[in-house]
Amino acid sequence: MLNIGVLVSGGGSNLQAIIDKIESGYIKNVSIVTVVSSKPDAYALERAKKHGIKGICISRKTFNNIDEYDEALISHFKAHEVDLVVMAGFLSILGERFTKAYEGRVINIHPALIPSFCGKGFYGIIPHQKVIESGVKVTGATVHFVELEADAGPIILQKAVYVQDDDTPEILQKRVMEQAEWEILPEAIRLFAENRLVIEGRRVKII
Repeated sequence: MLNIGVLVSGGGSNLQAIIDKIESGYIKNVSIVTVVSSKPDAYALERAKKHGIKGICISRKTFNNIDEYDEALISHFKAHEVDLVVMAGFLSILGERFTKAYEGRVINIHPALIPSFCGKGFYGIIPHQKVIESGVKVTGATVHFVELEADAGPIILQKAVYVQDDDTPEILQKRVMEQAEWEILPEAIRLFAENRLVIEGRRVKII
């Protein structure tokens, strides 16, 4: 059984997509053992509660520095014997201690096709705003392994989504979630659980 811990900050729609794929049997031998929110009022915690999953808020604001925050997260995930950490709309920054402690065992979903519209400051609605402003015709979502530099780790999966002429950032955000994020994040977890991901330099092979 692969134990996963999910990091969230908002509504938890990606968390719900993972839960649904586990409950349907699409993802096998995987258990969400903890959901950690950066915000106490995140609806994602309510989603976890509805499915009998333990949830907790560990807020960056309550720690003096990033090292203390990292240590709190590491201690929590170790206590729950977490094998894979999934960042599912998590807006806080992880530090060097955490990324080293879980090297090769942290994945993130980003709402754009990396290396475009990513990096520091590109979170939430912002990537979609920038996509529309740029005039590109195709966007999408990316699941990647997490390294210290934001959105820079090896790419696991990507899925493209077309931009429509009448899109607003909110409409595009919803389409990217529905057509890409909710599909490729659970798929990446399934592949990891089946030991089918091999990192070779900057590339991820699916075997």
